[in-house]
Amino acid sequence: MRVVVMGVTGCGKSTVGRRLAHDLRAEFADADDFHAPEAVAKMAAGTPLEDEDRWPWLDGVGMWLSDRGSAVVACSALKRVYRDCIRDIAGEEVVFIHLDARQEVLEPRVRKRAQQEGHFAGPGLLDSQYEALERLEDDERGGRVDVERNAPEGAALVARAILDAAR
Repeated sequence: MRVVVMGVTGCGKSTVGRRLAHDLRAEFADADDFHAPEAVAKMAAGTPLEDEDRWPWLDGVGMWLSDRGSAVVACSALKRVYRDCIRDIAGEEVVFIHLDARQEVLEPRVRKRAQQEGHFAGPGLLDSQYEALERLEDDERGGRVDVERNAPEGAALVARAILDAAR
């Protein structure tokens, strides 16, 4: 099974993705590691990426998934066209788990992470990410997990239930 844990910055993609990969005995990757240095610098400066910045990154995510039988990747995949790009490379069987929360809930998390860990994606990127976010459509395999009410362990359990239903 190939899984993309998706959502805006600070929603817990990496935490939930690692837990899910462990539970599924699958490989895990954080798509943040696939960004070009120029893209990371742009985001660190608070400048949202343009689609031109994203295509090579999305191709890399799709290639990584396609090279593995069982894998989980944490990737924002905010727009349908981005998810289509990943599916075009990795295969139609990719399942998307959307970790969802209101912006006002995530802003303090993102601010804290940027201050404590020096993460390149600060709260200034949230506005553009919520503007870009396109929720999963009915014909896309996967589902939504409310991460306002679910801690990472709970979110991973909900995600596993979605994956079981997608099989």
